[in-house]
Amino acid sequence: MEILSSYNVIIAVASIIILSFLFNGLSKKTNIPAVLMLIILGVGLQYVMNYFIEEKLDFFPILEVLGIVGLIMIVLEAALELELKREKLWPILKAFTVALVGLILSTWVAAEILMYFIEGMTISSAWLYATPLSILSSAIIIPSVSGLVQSKKEFHIYESTFSDIIGIMMFYFLSGKLDPESDGGVIGFTGNLLITIVIATVASYAIILIFQKIKSQVKLFLLIAVLLLLYAVGKKMHLSSLIIILIFGLIIANMKLFFQGKFKKFLHYEKAHHIYHELHTITAETAFVVRTFFFVIFGLTIAVASLFDLNVAIISLLIIASIYIIRFVLLRIFVGKDILPQLFIAPRGLITVLLFYAIPVEAEIAAFEPGILLFVIIGTSLIMTGAMIYDKRRSGKAVKEANSTAVGEVRWKAPSIEQE
Repeated sequence: MEILSSYNVIIAVASIIILSFLFNGLSKKTNIPAVLMLIILGVGLQYVMNYFIEEKLDFFPILEVLGIVGLIMIVLEAALELELKREKLWPILKAFTVALVGLILSTWVAAEILMYFIEGMTISSAWLYATPLSILSSAIIIPSVSGLVQSKKEFHIYESTFSDIIGIMMFYFLSGKLDPESDGGVIGFTGNLLITIVIATVASYAIILIFQKIKSQVKLFLLIAVLLLLYAVGKKMHLSSLIIILIFGLIIANMKLFFQGKFKKFLHYEKAHHIYHELHTITAETAFVVRTFFFVIFGLTIAVASLFDLNVAIISLLIIASIYIIRFVLLRIFVGKDILPQLFIAPRGLITVLLFYAIPVEAEIAAFEPGILLFVIIGTSLIMTGAMIYDKRRSGKAVKEANSTAVGEVRWKAPSIEQE
């Protein structure tokens, strides 16, 4: 097919990356998530390709690989941002609690909604379908909250990262329940988690100690390749592989904390810190590219017509409403009265899509419309957009009022100075 020639593919790939960069700039000015623009771009490309190409292309294998790599990069990027200090302990615990309780309650309510409206939906299938819909998207949240005050920004980074990891662990725990032979129950799951933590810690120390001695300038992609290998091997061994990525990121980002006592003499801090700094940059760049193509390809694969189905709209709106009601209660309990815009920053995204496609065949329900997925992703993203725009205007107004008050005070004091 002439349209899919090598040069046309290169032009398309380059154009999408350039557009994604422009979308990021536009997102900072308008607070519309760049991810939403990428999905819309994908939908537009879907119609263009349907017009020029008669043969239906299967993008799922690409989508799955991009999703896995993107997930690793996003978790690593978030882990590299986390500072483990005594004063950070309470914010971390608070974010963890909100993420954990919010995930469980949202999944339970969403599962009840799905069982009520969708014919043939069993309890186990409902929980599997509901889990992806209940996980926060760090892929959308982390780039979107950069303009918030530091405390709120940190809360969202912690919360979305924990939501990703706990949500994925919960999904695969529920998937394992479908297979009695591989289901180890809570005890088996806990043992699996402990083994993962031990392997992750040992591997993280080994990687840092080895890579600080490598003199070659070309070693960062080697490091990423090692992490990808550990993740894939961990999945083959049925371990919680994302924990490996998270722990490595935490250890290299907080080396002085983890290399104390006898371990301190083995660490060449300047060399290791240089690796951390460069890894931080390349992780952010890689996450940007992978995220770009994941959401564009997702847009290419979705059926837009399902959005206009009344049943899809009712189910989706009920799930969205439950998300914010639960979130409101939790934030009032653990955060207090100042819960704007945090209340409305709860988008669904990459992991929602990735886990949806990972639902086991024995749990699939033919009556479930994928449009629910798209509706919830778009709905929560638009709500977050509105909240961010409102917060930006509110912050700008507060700054103007503060400045005008300061100017007024200066003018009021000026005559008294002259009189003296």
